[in-house]
Amino acid sequence: NIVRIDAGEEYDTDDALNNKYRRAADFLDQWQKEGILVRSSKDSFYAYEMDYRTTEGRKRMVGFFGLVRLQELGNGIYPHEETHSKPKVDRLNLMTACKANTSPIFSLYNSPARKASRILERIRETVPYLEVGDPHGAIHRLWSIERTDHIVTIKSDLEGKAVFIADGHHRYETALEFQRMAGKSGRDEPFNFVLMFLTNIADGGITILPTHRIIRYNTGEILNKLSEHFEIQAFQADADITAIMRNRTHTLGLFLKGDPQQYLLGYTGTWLTELPASLQGLDVAILHTLIFRKLLNVSDILYEMDPGIAQHKVRDGDYDAVFFLNPTRVEDVERVALSSARMPPKSTYFYPKVMTGFIINSLNTSFL
Repeated sequence: NIVRIDAGEEYDTDDALNNKYRRAADFLDQWQKEGILVRSSKDSFYAYEMDYRTTEGRKRMVGFFGLVRLQELGNGIYPHEETHSKPKVDRLNLMTACKANTSPIFSLYNSPARKASRILERIRETVPYLEVGDPHGAIHRLWSIERTDHIVTIKSDLEGKAVFIADGHHRYETALEFQRMAGKSGRDEPFNFVLMFLTNIADGGITILPTHRIIRYNTGEILNKLSEHFEIQAFQADADITAIMRNRTHTLGLFLKGDPQQYLLGYTGTWLTELPASLQGLDVAILHTLIFRKLLNVSDILYEMDPGIAQHKVRDGDYDAVFFLNPTRVEDVERVALSSARMPPKSTYFYPKVMTGFIINSLNTSFL
């Protein structure tokens, strides 16, 4: 199972010579030698479809796997979120041990012409090479794209297009660091490329889910501090606050420990001019910059996607408040990324996740 490579177990007896990274490399080496993993004999892209459930019904996200030449961030490839250092250390250790991209970077591009998308539509009419379901009810399908004319069309559609990292900022920055460690020698060396899944924004198959924020704070002070900047509306504690706020802009939800009501917070203040223009109107920026940094001065934040679990952690746990967010829009991701700004961590949760293990990009030249 790919989890043995991408997220191996750690043991108390681990040391510099025997640890989860070394074991991952051994598994990868063994599986290639035994023919369990086989390098493609042809230059190929791989079409990939995720057929998944949403609250509005089933949707399809379609794209393809391929290698993308590494560029410094902001030079054709754009991040949209801030990152933490600890996951990057873990990914670099894994990449250094395995000499491989074991998990693809989930990225977006925007091509209204949809030349690559039309190729993928035709390929999806054929029998997939692989088809599997996941525990969340999504169906994942994979096709090999080997025809030269198809490959040329896909490449031409993306020529000069900006690429936006949706999920995998740590992995991309890790690939850049690995490239620097290798010395950047040779234009077409394997370490000058990184494995990506790319999907077209213009296809409309992308779903972004919100991640809510849970904090500790004196609940008796929160509403008073917010009242100067927000119009506050009260609702019953059993109201579906995330549904009520869903179609409202610049609106947050709030649940407080021991309070029989929930609240909608409609922002009435001016834009936060100290932020880049692309961030000033974003709910997540208002929450982190105005509420957390300026009004409450909190930095210990727990993140939770399920609003019910978030409420439970406040009602029955040792947290005091949960702030609910609407999903970030795809167009906001594109705008923020192109402006070279970055959203706070966990501003987006792209769904569903690309399945790890379908495609691995070996950087080990002994297998080329």
